[in-house]
Amino acid sequence: MNISLKKIYSGKVRDLYEIDDKTMLIVATDRLSAFDVILNEPIDGKGEILTQISNFWFGKLAHILPNHFTGQTVYDVLPANEAKAIEKRAVVVKRLTPLKIEAVVRGYLSGSGWKEYQQSGAVCGIRLPENLRQAEQLPEVIFTPSTKAEVGDHDENISFEQCVDIIGADLAEQVRAKAIQLYTEAAEFAKMRGIIIADTKFEFGLDENGVLTLMDEVLTPDSSRFWAMQTYEVGKNPPSFDKQFVRDWLESSGWNKQPPAPKVPADVLRKTVEKYQEALNVLTQ
Repeated sequence: MNISLKKIYSGKVRDLYEIDDKTMLIVATDRLSAFDVILNEPIDGKGEILTQISNFWFGKLAHILPNHFTGQTVYDVLPANEAKAIEKRAVVVKRLTPLKIEAVVRGYLSGSGWKEYQQSGAVCGIRLPENLRQAEQLPEVIFTPSTKAEVGDHDENISFEQCVDIIGADLAEQVRAKAIQLYTEAAEFAKMRGIIIADTKFEFGLDENGVLTLMDEVLTPDSSRFWAMQTYEVGKNPPSFDKQFVRDWLESSGWNKQPPAPKVPADVLRKTVEKYQEALNVLTQ
């Protein structure tokens, strides 16, 4: 993928390129990260599918708060041949000052939240009713922030009070309210399409005027836990529309979760991209 802009950052799955001091290009690659290790084999088409899902949600939720889009397309900032090669996986966005927390919202008890609940009866300092079961819907949606880890480290769940310490009380209150509103509206829509959004992670930044702005990716199977309603059952960990096929295979391979990752079979990669495509089709058609 040849892009004539200066690359300013390469993350686990996305690359950032400088356009000018106010805008940049985000390109979603086909790289796949599992257990915080980038796998050797890309998943063909993954970046395009996730970009389309994210763009759908950015548009659908734009009335709740501003997002990072500038209104430009890749054809406005790149030569036509370069733009055509990446038009489905790239977006032109504002440069923002990212908040130093991950805004995690949960509607169901799963993942690290379920583990924490089993140990303490609470998630991120929020006391929950007794005897909840795995994958059970919570009495109300909860905001459970986490730290934003450096590359190679793991995010850590934190309490709302710790979130206030990091970003300040006013901003923390604003982020909590907006994150819960975004999740609630999206979850209601997805449910009508047969998908449960169990939890999700939002990224926020501040623009040059200090306005809270939604950024990065929104409500994709990479940043959320999507379950099919038809196979959902309380007490069991439902299969999800994401890299679960890859995770399950890696778990069973005996890999110690340290780089390098083992070679993932082609059929596992194919099943993974099929789940991503299914999520896009169900939500947007």
